[in-house]
Amino acid sequence: MFSIFKPASHKARLPEDRIDPEYKKLRLQVFIGIFIGYAAYYFVRKNFSFAVKDLQDSLGYSKAELGFAMSAISIAYGLSKFFMGNVSDRSNARYFLAAGLILSSLTMIFMGFSSFATSSITVMFILLFINGWVQGMGWPACGRVVVHWYSIKERGTAMSIWNLAHNVGGFLVGPLAILGVELFVDWQARLYFPGLAAMLVAIISIFLVRDTPQSCGLPPIEEYKNDYPKTYEASQEKEFSSKEIFFKYVLNNKLLWYIAIANAFVYLVRNGIINWAPTFLQEAKHFTASEATWSASIYELAAIPGTILCGVMSDKIFKGRRAPVTIIYMILTFLAVAIYWLTPGENQLVVNLSLWAIGFLIYGPVMLIGVQALDLVPKKAAGTAAGLTGLFGYFIGDLLANAALGAVVDKSGWDASFEIILLASVFAILFTAFTWNKEKEFLRLK
Repeated sequence: MFSIFKPASHKARLPEDRIDPEYKKLRLQVFIGIFIGYAAYYFVRKNFSFAVKDLQDSLGYSKAELGFAMSAISIAYGLSKFFMGNVSDRSNARYFLAAGLILSSLTMIFMGFSSFATSSITVMFILLFINGWVQGMGWPACGRVVVHWYSIKERGTAMSIWNLAHNVGGFLVGPLAILGVELFVDWQARLYFPGLAAMLVAIISIFLVRDTPQSCGLPPIEEYKNDYPKTYEASQEKEFSSKEIFFKYVLNNKLLWYIAIANAFVYLVRNGIINWAPTFLQEAKHFTASEATWSASIYELAAIPGTILCGVMSDKIFKGRRAPVTIIYMILTFLAVAIYWLTPGENQLVVNLSLWAIGFLIYGPVMLIGVQALDLVPKKAAGTAAGLTGLFGYFIGDLLANAALGAVVDKSGWDASFEIILLASVFAILFTAFTWNKEKEFLRLK
């Protein structure tokens, strides 16, 4: 491992009267750093889609060819989130987060400036695969920061707010692509200009993010907040080897496997609804193209208050437990999906309200399962644990939501697809329920 990525060394403890003000200042500072840093990852994850039409018109590629190229990002990201998560557990988050963003930016800048980069589908697939792989450095680094700077009973709230970086980054990439074209009068600016913006944010994040409280002369967050989970030991403040992380804390942790499987079903519900919403609304509910587009867009906005409420409930009402809130949200999601499916298209208001209710509800469990993964292992194994749940979400849930559901609709119609989505909701509830009692024991205060 490069020396720059070595976890930051612990510094001598600050005087007692400086600990509280320094902790408060740095917690806000590092949170801003990981929020803007992760938002910028979306600048260079989603901007390629804005250049698809230009690649068709200017270079003659088909939608199928470009769709194949774009699939490289999802394939690489799913794998990387797990494997690079393990590397992040043994790295300084301050530089690991920025390095991934810089490398991702460079791939998109190269694609924008070099004609070779867009000369064939194979070349684009390789570059987008590289981009997807280094994109996997972002979430684990942010997870490492959160578990070191926020205790169990406040982590759900912190992560629910941080999770909005997805929405902020996803929203800003479009205007950045438009601004780039206006400034440089060049369609390739859709590729390189968001990359340049992301590079700037990466530099800012280096100035803001810090690896651990101990690297700043502060006590561990458990001591500062007097919030010790039952399994906490002082020895967990040391860095673990890759073998320890994989075999002692992750691969033999049944609770992690349960929520990873649950995550696959949650992703199937989320993407099975939103990926097909424009088509379903037009074909089955007789919406116009414009009406379907607006309905699907508001689905994403509804996620913001739902996600925050989900995190706050897990902290304030259930004292750091995630399973109860995930189950409550998934039961309500089941009901909302049923209403969305069965309501006649003439009743547009109910169809829209049920769709937006799904958006409000489903992103909470997506976020909370990631938080639960962080909770169920020592801090030094957090990235690997979250990577395991992400691997199941992207490789199973996302794949089924896109390829499998599309095939089901072609062969058996929309009703069959909704039966699968409702069944997935039930399985998500079931596998989360397997963690109910064990999570309660695991997180009990000393």
